[in-house]
Amino acid sequence: MVKTKAIMIGAGLANMASAVYLIQEAHWSGNQITFYSIDDHGSNDGDEVTHAKDDYWNKNHPIENQKGYVARGGRMLNYRTYVDLMDLLGRIPSGTETGMTAAADTREFDARHRTFDKARLLQGGKGIVNGGKLGLNNKDRSLLTKLILMPDDQEERLDNVTIADYFKDDPHMFQTNFWYMWETTFAFRLQSSAQELRRYMHQMIYEFTQIEHLVGVNRTRYNQYESIMKPLIDYLKDQGCTFVLNRRVTDWHFKKTPLQDEITVTGLVMTHTETGEEETVDVDEQTAVMFTNGSITDSATMGDFNTPAAENMDYGAASSLWKKATEHFYNLGNPDKFFADRNASEWSSFTLTTKNHLLLNEITRITTQVPGNALNSFISTEPITDLGQKDVNMSIVVHHQPHFTTQKPNESVIWGYFLYPRRHGEFVDKPYVKMNGKEMAEELIGQLSKVDPGPGNIMEKKADIMDSIINCIPVYMPYASALFNNRAKTDRPKVIPNHSTNLAFTGEFADQPYQMVYTEQSAVRSGEIAAYHFAGIPMSKLVHTPRYDKDIKTLAKATKKLFS
Repeated sequence: MVKTKAIMIGAGLANMASAVYLIQEAHWSGNQITFYSIDDHGSNDGDEVTHAKDDYWNKNHPIENQKGYVARGGRMLNYRTYVDLMDLLGRIPSGTETGMTAAADTREFDARHRTFDKARLLQGGKGIVNGGKLGLNNKDRSLLTKLILMPDDQEERLDNVTIADYFKDDPHMFQTNFWYMWETTFAFRLQSSAQELRRYMHQMIYEFTQIEHLVGVNRTRYNQYESIMKPLIDYLKDQGCTFVLNRRVTDWHFKKTPLQDEITVTGLVMTHTETGEEETVDVDEQTAVMFTNGSITDSATMGDFNTPAAENMDYGAASSLWKKATEHFYNLGNPDKFFADRNASEWSSFTLTTKNHLLLNEITRITTQVPGNALNSFISTEPITDLGQKDVNMSIVVHHQPHFTTQKPNESVIWGYFLYPRRHGEFVDKPYVKMNGKEMAEELIGQLSKVDPGPGNIMEKKADIMDSIINCIPVYMPYASALFNNRAKTDRPKVIPNHSTNLAFTGEFADQPYQMVYTEQSAVRSGEIAAYHFAGIPMSKLVHTPRYDKDIKTLAKATKKLFS
């Protein structure tokens, strides 16, 4: 199965990682690798609005206000778990710091700006909630312990079991500080997979002892596009890799074989997203095809200060192509589990840019912490769930400033999200998904006013704060939590499917033993596995993944916190 060329469908983190390992470990030349992709942002994006407005998914939803910045999302890093990501970043130069690798850049910045969240949870009438008190009862502890102790070979017992199903006799779990922090740190929902929750319980078990302060969280110097994706793109271009953008791959040509399980790609059909022209690319016997078969930012759309983000009903570019593959072969998973249930996967986010630091200073006063990538989640004072329980309304991330390299000294950027976008605002009487940027900013100020300890109240400065806003960009993401959707273990294809001669699945919709999704770790490792497979490098050479769920000291600390 050793190949000498590679075609990458998708220019996200997983495929870029695969290319780096092919160049550095298999000693390929960059000109042996070609990317076909709609764009090169990946899920770790960040950009000026004037640039992002031209992204493919926004074509039919133009926006008028093009000032400020936008980030559809950004994910927290963790050195202890993200070992493959840090190995990858250690192989490429930093995009902003001369003489440093991207890994050294991140470690140097993070060492000087350590995360210690003082206001992880906030609630009206209480202000800052003591998240160190997890609020668990014995039934909660018993069910969590069963997840933690469940061995890998019994994971199928959780096939098609949601988190709500798993805790169906224990609704108290969803009223605990532990749940409020866990759901908003990692973006789990009640409809999410209990199987995936189990993996998180295993791989992030050490977070039990520190989740209320997020001290295990590490951050890049700037947004993750400029600190991770852009350095990768620059490195791969310098190595001679070819990037063909504005291409949506729409169909496959497969070799006809007597047995229907032998997978050999012989051609790709794609559409030029700018011109609408269709073209076919032949795939010869020496070429491996690395396919990122799902994206959490597919079909995302933007609004602006006066315009809500429109709902784009497209099934998604990557997932549509995945579905085409499943029409040919029976062992490639079930994309509908992840992309046909928006009720389980959708959420909305916003990026707020201001021309002064008034709002930032008010948040600092209310939360008692300086900007530095804290995650603040606002718990409702009234029941808002289907179970008639309180839950988190919205969350914000207050970045270290500047968050973008082109940000002016007087500008601030804040990011926030609504995990359940169909719920209604408390200060703006409409669903979050229907709000424009102005209304999302008003909802934020309202939530801050409920937890403001005084003296005075942020509401007294509302007019000045609203006047300071350059733009607030709402983003609707129908598949933001799709990788957590309820599933069976066979609903995701293996990185290297059985009987595949040249096709690999990369990214977080490919199943890997033990690895948890929604992490740069999982994405990078899938690309590494694919590269090693088609380069003939033994899998024993993969970066070693630590198993904290098998470490006695870690388990002892977690148990102590669980029962405190």
